[in-house]
Amino acid sequence: MRILVTGTAGFIGNALALRLLERGDEVVGVDNLNDYYDVNLKKARLARVAGHPGFTDLRIDLADRDAIAKAFAEHRPQRVVNLAAQAGVRYSLENPHAYVDTNLVGFVNLLEGCRHNGVEHLVFASSSSVYGANTKQPFSVHHNVDHPLSLYAASKKANELMAHTYANLYGLPVTGLRFFTVYGPWGRPDMALFLFTKAILEGRPIDVFNYGHHRRDFTYIDDIVEGVIRTLDHVAEPNPGWDSDRPDPGTSRAPYRLYNIGNQQPVELMHYIEVLEDCLGRKAEKNLLPLQAGDVPDTYADVEDLVRDVDYRPQTPVEEGVARFVSWYREFYSV
Repeated sequence: MRILVTGTAGFIGNALALRLLERGDEVVGVDNLNDYYDVNLKKARLARVAGHPGFTDLRIDLADRDAIAKAFAEHRPQRVVNLAAQAGVRYSLENPHAYVDTNLVGFVNLLEGCRHNGVEHLVFASSSSVYGANTKQPFSVHHNVDHPLSLYAASKKANELMAHTYANLYGLPVTGLRFFTVYGPWGRPDMALFLFTKAILEGRPIDVFNYGHHRRDFTYIDDIVEGVIRTLDHVAEPNPGWDSDRPDPGTSRAPYRLYNIGNQQPVELMHYIEVLEDCLGRKAEKNLLPLQAGDVPDTYADVEDLVRDVDYRPQTPVEEGVARFVSWYREFYSV
């Protein structure tokens, strides 16, 4: 297939593009190479796919309506995976407009491109952050998520609503994936594992929020990509049993589906740090801090819908995943 993937210089988008190319798909990659974090890391990721004969690299900002429309018209993708976003809960407190430009304006530009060019299936990144103030665990796509705690979370919830509208109005099959704390080689420098590794190797203390009492459903990058590909190949369909008197948030009478994509095994943050310490052969000096604004204490994914529909089976325990990250980090940064 010819698949348009946004965020191909990003962590998940790059790993996905590589896997799609390896299985014989054409990938039209879209990225604006913004400087939210180290552009050199993004360029190094792109180098993994840039020389592949099936890869087309487009330097476009999602908020550029005309450029997005032109990309769809020229390349005519059969399916689309939107992984480009302004990420980060804490950064959304500092720069809210970045989330509106990319996550809202950019997303409607993609929806319009899909609508007007006969796209067979749009898969888009949502986030575990949408669960917000929910405390019932494990988090299920069938739970109500109307109480986000950050603008980032609100923008992802908005994406789900926008996608449902296009599924309902135009019959566009759409699937939203709520990612749970993705980690692994080539990861994002603003994420905890990257920050902790860098600080420990440099002999600096690490900031541990919520006094280390977080639990996170850490999910290894290869397991995430496998879930994305299986979902991409499984085109969303209407739920014939959907009942407007008892509306199910995770499905619809339109071709619309939501899935959690996580490891389904929450890990205490302190254990995660211990695993990292073992892999690095060094102990961390911990700066214990209160819960940050916008953060949720715990995440735990119910992935049974994904297991049922596409036989999704995460395979990677944190001990193995963290070790792979540390090995990559040492090699990439020559540490």
